[in-house]
Amino acid sequence: MTVTRFQLDDRYHVTVSDKHAAEDEAVVDEGLSAFNRAVVGSEHYTALNLFLRDQNGDIQGGLLGATYWGWCGVSTLWVNEALRGQGFGRRLLQMAIEEALRRGCHGMHLDTLSFQALPFYEKLGFTVFGQIDDYLPGETRYYLKKALNSTGL
Repeated sequence: MTVTRFQLDDRYHVTVSDKHAAEDEAVVDEGLSAFNRAVVGSEHYTALNLFLRDQNGDIQGGLLGATYWGWCGVSTLWVNEALRGQGFGRRLLQMAIEEALRRGCHGMHLDTLSFQALPFYEKLGFTVFGQIDDYLPGETRYYLKKALNSTGL
């Protein structure tokens, strides 16, 4: 582990590292969460993780996200390449929507890169609300959202 220390003044310094203690991350996360709660109330942040498992219990896909402030944010959706095109990604999203609705969410947001799954999400009713061109050389990062209702996808 490499740690670099930058002295800002006689009272404060910054450390830069490729690894850190989970407790340190928790202090920063809780600091922002406390500020947010003071302004808009509880975020009701709850993890939402779904795992597609085979008969041996091995993970073949999954959706990682969370619900908060009436939204479901999806950070990762992945299906093993051998299983793509068989409806598993759609089913994981549908199940996440059902759970998000149960938790009182009105919308879902996620992002994808141009070489990943933009047409898949658009086909399921997601719309692009922002993008960063050349996020990677020649590739675009897209930010998508979808209003949630009881009909799902």
